[in-house]
Amino acid sequence: MDRGRLREAQRCVIKVGTAVLTGADGDVDRQIIQALADQCANLINPRRSIAIVSSGAIALGIKQLGLSARPKRMDALQACAAVGQGQLIRLWSEAFSPHRRAVAQVLLTHADLANRQRFLNARRCMVELQSRGAIPVINENDTVAIEEIAFGDNDSLAAQVANLMNADLLVMLSVAPGLLDGERRISLVDAEDRSAEQLVRSGTSSGGTGGMATKLNAARSATSRGIATVVAGGKETEVLRRIFNGEDVGTLFRPAPEGLRSRAHWIAHTLRPKGTIVVDGGAAVAVLERNRSLLPSGVISVQGAFSQGDPVDLADANLKVFARGLSTYSSSELESIRGKQSSEILGILRFHLGDEVVHKDDLVILDRDR
Repeated sequence: MDRGRLREAQRCVIKVGTAVLTGADGDVDRQIIQALADQCANLINPRRSIAIVSSGAIALGIKQLGLSARPKRMDALQACAAVGQGQLIRLWSEAFSPHRRAVAQVLLTHADLANRQRFLNARRCMVELQSRGAIPVINENDTVAIEEIAFGDNDSLAAQVANLMNADLLVMLSVAPGLLDGERRISLVDAEDRSAEQLVRSGTSSGGTGGMATKLNAARSATSRGIATVVAGGKETEVLRRIFNGEDVGTLFRPAPEGLRSRAHWIAHTLRPKGTIVVDGGAAVAVLERNRSLLPSGVISVQGAFSQGDPVDLADANLKVFARGLSTYSSSELESIRGKQSSEILGILRFHLGDEVVHKDDLVILDRDR
């Protein structure tokens, strides 16, 4: 995929980080919001829709509550988010008002998207909003999100929203001009090129929770779904227009030639494993090379506590994870039938949910290079 193809993108997600929206004093820059809204409005047409994943609520809340620095306690951060969310959506609404575009606030947690029915409900809502010309402005629901149900950063949320909306393009706007090798901007990263990870340094921008590492992870998640991803400087002049015109702006992460289907991506990149099933060499080969389900006879050991239908990782005898799927049986049930033939399940458990521990339709390969 070359940059010229970006002109054809129809379903687009634009992620805007806190550091893009704020100035050196920590205040939200209304001119930046207006400039981005103007560009988005001009890019929308009968064939192209745009959704925005916007950070900034906590920064707004910090200022409104008169705090001198970002709090460290979770409850204080949640209070800032509660105060700032209303202001954030008001600023976006005012910015799109000259273009006669309604703005819809959508607050999500990881738990919302990890539940398949709620995932589909959110998708239907977004499609309906966009069919009526509204702009979804999405943020993590920080007021209720704790570690167990949180994305943790809006880069991860943006990648999940891109899957939710069957997007063609994800744009993540940052204070960095793209992925850098020293002072040199990397223009293009192929889907299979893993050298980019070596260029990423730890650290976050002031006021935000992300950094280039989270953006790279989000880009890998999106491109595995077949979604082209661009990381670019959000404060650059007309950055969105230039990206959609195919100009050499930011870093383009090429999508995988054969992207995962939505449900497979959901299993691989949204669900968090509750345990690990360690399998023998024959079972690993059957799953990886023959597209087979995992049978109880191939299970060596079970790690963690999980219930029927929970997500689990599959690992080889060296404990290297190579797949993720939904377990037909709970961890305690699996302990009873591991190493056994499928024909023995009924006699051991006194019930039978299927011959497979993880059915191939509920299984996604994460790493073929064990």
